[in-house]
Amino acid sequence: MAAAAAASTSMVAATAVFTPRFPLRPTNNCFGLPYLPPRLSTSTAFSTSFKQLSESRRTDLLQVKASEESSVDTGELLSDLKEKWDAVENKSTVITYGGGAIVAVWLASIVVGAINSVPLLPKMLELVGLGYTGWFVYRYLLYKSSRKELASDIEALKKQIAGTE
Repeated sequence: MAAAAAASTSMVAATAVFTPRFPLRPTNNCFGLPYLPPRLSTSTAFSTSFKQLSESRRTDLLQVKASEESSVDTGELLSDLKEKWDAVENKSTVITYGGGAIVAVWLASIVVGAINSVPLLPKMLELVGLGYTGWFVYRYLLYKSSRKELASDIEALKKQIAGTE
């Protein structure tokens, strides 16, 4: 009997120790505040008239866009592309360059994804880009003389690329 009483006392003590202080089930409100119903609008007439106005403008835009005719003729576009493709002498070079461009974009996407997965590197590169942008604006765009210098540099580059220099 004494053993049973001691066992029941130890069970009560064990349950008293292991009972949680807070409820196990989370409550809907974080701070124990009562739920407040949503506030009713004092100017329901204004909100309904605004909704009607926005809906009428949206339908006007839809009507305007539906009534516009497309200025691009697909048949004409395809015939122009076919003429230009027929005028190309070295078709294999164009296909090679096009395929190379697609592969380059794909590889660039992979490299950017790998760089983006490194934790601090994207933020550091953003700071570098922001710093370079600030320097470029200060160096070339802030003053009129530097803008003229930039324009002359661009023109010289165009001539060099085109081979007219």
